[in-house]
Amino acid sequence: QLQLVESGGGLVQPGGSLRLSCAASGFTLNYYATAWFRQAPGKEREGVSCISRSGGSTNYADSVKGRFTVSRDNTKNTVYLQMNSLKPEDTAIYYCAATVALGSTWCSMDAQAFDLWGQGIQVTVSA
Repeated sequence: QLQLVESGGGLVQPGGSLRLSCAASGFTLNYYATAWFRQAPGKEREGVSCISRSGGSTNYADSVKGRFTVSRDNTKNTVYLQMNSLKPEDTAIYYCAATVALGSTWCSMDAQAFDLWGQGIQVTVSA
């Protein structure tokens, strides 16, 4: 069974850091572009970041640019989201998603492009 499982969330104070992990099982991430999404209370789902299947291309939402960094280690079948300088408005459920990408540079934050989704993990930023 093809699965994505997020980990590393929790409660952190404003200005703090967290690193989310997204581990794939049942398939290899080598052929999959991946992305992170989040949904805050009362808000629509938002694309946070994406990374191409080889890791050579990335993109970020304006709201997180300069604070978040996406990376991947295909040998470990895992994608990461390093979150620094966290703000209360970053509070949300964060989701990892993946889809097959034939091109090595394809990178999208359009939720409709993704087939596989993790269960989501809570990130809470509060003083």
